[in-house]
Amino acid sequence: MAWTLEGRLEGTARWYSANGTPHPQHIVSVADTISVAAAHRMMAEGTALLWTGDYPSARRLLAAVGRRAERASQPRAQSPTDAFLLHRRDQARRARLLGMLLIPYDDDWTIPLRRAPRVQEACLHAHGPSAGAGVGSLRELLGVIGAHEWRTKGVEIPVLGGGRIHPHYGVFSPVRGEYVDLVAEAELPPGATAFDIGTGTGVLSVVLARRGLRHVVATDHDVRAVHCARDNVARLGLATRVAVRHADLFPAGRAHLIVCNPPWLPGRPRTPLDQAVYDPDSRMLRRFLTGLPHHLEPGGEGWLILSDLAERLGLRGRTELEDAIAAAGLRVLSRTVTKPRHPRATDPSDPLHRARSGETTSLWRLGTAGTSGGRVAGVVGSATSGRG
Repeated sequence: MAWTLEGRLEGTARWYSANGTPHPQHIVSVADTISVAAAHRMMAEGTALLWTGDYPSARRLLAAVGRRAERASQPRAQSPTDAFLLHRRDQARRARLLGMLLIPYDDDWTIPLRRAPRVQEACLHAHGPSAGAGVGSLRELLGVIGAHEWRTKGVEIPVLGGGRIHPHYGVFSPVRGEYVDLVAEAELPPGATAFDIGTGTGVLSVVLARRGLRHVVATDHDVRAVHCARDNVARLGLATRVAVRHADLFPAGRAHLIVCNPPWLPGRPRTPLDQAVYDPDSRMLRRFLTGLPHHLEPGGEGWLILSDLAERLGLRGRTELEDAIAAAGLRVLSRTVTKPRHPRATDPSDPLHRARSGETTSLWRLGTAGTSGGRVAGVVGSATSGRG
C-alpha cells in the first residue's frame, strides 16, 4: 500500500489483512506518549496509528479507545429490526475505528516491538507464509491469536464422548452445541450415505459417521473450511468414511440423508467468519431447498437446522421458510425444537436481547412428495437444552 507518515509521502509498505480489510490511506507514527483522547480522535477521523512503543501499551491503548467507542454507541432502537440494523452499523463503525491501530511485522511474522509475544505460528496459519515485512491491524492480530488458541486446544463436543473439534482461523467454531445435539439425537432414515452441506469444521459429518453412516460427503465453498474439516476428520480417525470436498453446495450424486446448517440471518457478511452467520437474501438457504429434491435418494430425508432469530428480528417473514419449503416440492415430516444455550440468549444487556430471549433452533425433517409422513403446521417433537 502507498502511505504517508506525518504529512509526508514516505513510500510503500506491505499491508496484511486475513479478513480482506482495505488498507488505510494515511498513517501517523505514534508511541506511548499519545493520549487516549488524541488517539481516539485521529482514528475516528480516518488516520491510522503505526505503533512504535512497547506491545503491552498498544493493547492498553486499543482497549481504552474501545471503551470510548462503547460510550459513543447509538441508543437502543424500539423495534427488533431497527435494533438489529443499528447494532450491525455500530459493529461496523467500531471495527473500522479499532482497526486503525497498526503494528509492524518483520519478514518472518516477528513483531519488532518491545515485549511483543511470539505470533509466528498463529500468523502463518491465518495468512500463510510471509511475503515480507509490513504492517497490520492490532485488533485483527488479537483475533488471529485467539483463533490459534481455539485451533490448538479444540472445542469439546459432548456427543462425541469428549472428542474435540479444532476450528481454523476464519471457520466458525461449534460453540453453539444445540444444533450438534439435534443432529446427534434425530432418528436416522434408512440408508448408508449422507451429504453435509456447508460443513465448516466438519463437526456434523463426524457426528453422522459416529452414528453409523458408512459414507459421508462433506462440502464447503470456503477453502479454509475444507482444510479445517479434513484436519478434524483425520484427527478423529474417520478419513475412510468422511470425504471432504471443495464444492458450491451439493456434490454430484444422491444420498439417503442430506444435512445443512446454513447461516441463519439474511445479510451481507463482512468477514470470513461472518459467512457462517449472514446469508445475503437467504440465497444459500433457498438454493439448498430447491436443490434438495434432485439429490435425495427415494425415501431419503433432508435435515435443515436453522434458528428462527431472523423471523424474530423481522428479517424474514413468519411463513417465508415454510412457503419456500413447499415451493421446492418438499414436505415437512417433523420438526424438533430446542432453545439456544449461548450466553447472549440470556443476557439482558445484549442489544438484541428482546429477540434472542425467545429464539429457538429447529431441525426440520424434509422429504419429497413421495416420502412417507405429512406436512405439519407446528412442532411435532421437542428437544431439551440439557447437554452442558
